[in-house]
Amino acid sequence: MKLYTLKRQFNGYKKGTQFYLIAESEFIGVKEFVLRTRDLTNRISINESELIKNFIFIKEIFSIK
Repeated sequence: MKLYTLKRQFNGYKKGTQFYLIAESEFIGVKEFVLRTRDLTNRISINESELIKNFIFIKEIFSIK
């Protein structure tokens, strides 16, 4: 799972809010991403340009047990 943070205010979320990348899909060259807030209460669906413009990749999280 990947962790992202907001560069600037976006869709009512404050700068610095952290999100997990839950799913990504591509259909006919259009990429769509589903992100959830770190507490997993809210979900947003965005396209690739919104992800690049508004989010910063923090780290990749692995939980292997």
